[in-house]
Amino acid sequence: MASKQGGGQQIDLTQLPTPQLQEIKSQLDRELEHLTTSFQSLRTAQSKFRDCLKSIAQGVSRGSEDKRLLVPLTSSLYVPGHLSSTTHVLVDVGTGFFVEKDAASAEDFYNRKVKDLGDSLKDLEQVINGKAQNVRVVEEVIRVKVLSQPAQGEGAVQEGAKKG
Repeated sequence: MASKQGGGQQIDLTQLPTPQLQEIKSQLDRELEHLTTSFQSLRTAQSKFRDCLKSIAQGVSRGSEDKRLLVPLTSSLYVPGHLSSTTHVLVDVGTGFFVEKDAASAEDFYNRKVKDLGDSLKDLEQVINGKAQNVRVVEEVIRVKVLSQPAQGEGAVQEGAKKG
């Protein structure tokens, strides 16, 4: 059994001692946890961009001009306001910067963001599946080694008894 490490080297896992295998497994578990957290963060960002698309589609129309609404300042703080333009919106382009765009350009921007994040999610999912497979391989090698150790120990005891 062999597993690829980060540098592209192949290591015969069956030749490694159990403590080293357990260290490799814990490292893979940490990497897998980090990747999974990143996956969730990307999915959350994608969901927020989809919400922005819904807001543009539902909230920006000729009939909603000067309509009273609640403006979010934070995730839990809203202030009353009104929509001053039905043709232009402010788009958060990251790091606290906002750009004024017409509604069609804003929709295009958010659609591209959703697509880009979808592509990143697919790539990350493949990496996560590969890491999970590596964890399963290392766990199996550890299990085989642990199960074979008592049998080897009994064999040595029996050999010693025959000689005595």
